Amino acid sequence: QVQLVESGGGLVQAGGSLRLSCAVSGRTFSSYAMGWFRQAPGKEREFVASISWSAGNTYYADSVKGRFTISRDNAKNTVSLQMNSLKPEDTAVYYCAARFTFATTAAYTRGSDYNYWGQGTQVTVSS
Repeated sequence: QVQLVESGGGLVQAGGSLRLSCAVSGRTFSSYAMGWFRQAPGKEREFVASISWSAGNTYYADSVKGRFTISRDNAKNTVSLQMNSLKPEDTAVYYCAARFTFATTAAYTRGSDYNYWGQGTQVTVSS
C-alpha cells in the first residue's frame, strides 16, 4: 500500500511564500506521477499542479502558473510545491496524490486520475 503524508502548511500573509512537501512510502516512488490538489471551504477540489515520474514534465493550473513550482526528488521519495506570491484565494486544504504510471506526460488534472491521496495540509493566506 502507498502512503502519502503532506507537511509544510500554515498561515502566511498575502505576498508571502510556503513550501509544501509530500513524503511517499510503500512502493517505488519513481513509478508514480504526482499531483497537488486543493479544496477551499464550500468549493470543489481543484487541480493545482502535477509532475511526471521522471520530473521531465510539469503541468499547472492557470490560477497558479508563474507563482507555484512543483518538483520531486526520487531519491528521497518526496514531491514539493513551492508557493510564492500567495493570495487569499489560495487558502485551502492542499492534497498530494499519486498515479502509478510510466507515461511521460504530467497532464493528469482530474482527481479520478490518481490512485492514492494524502490527508491534506491547511494553507491559510491572510489579506
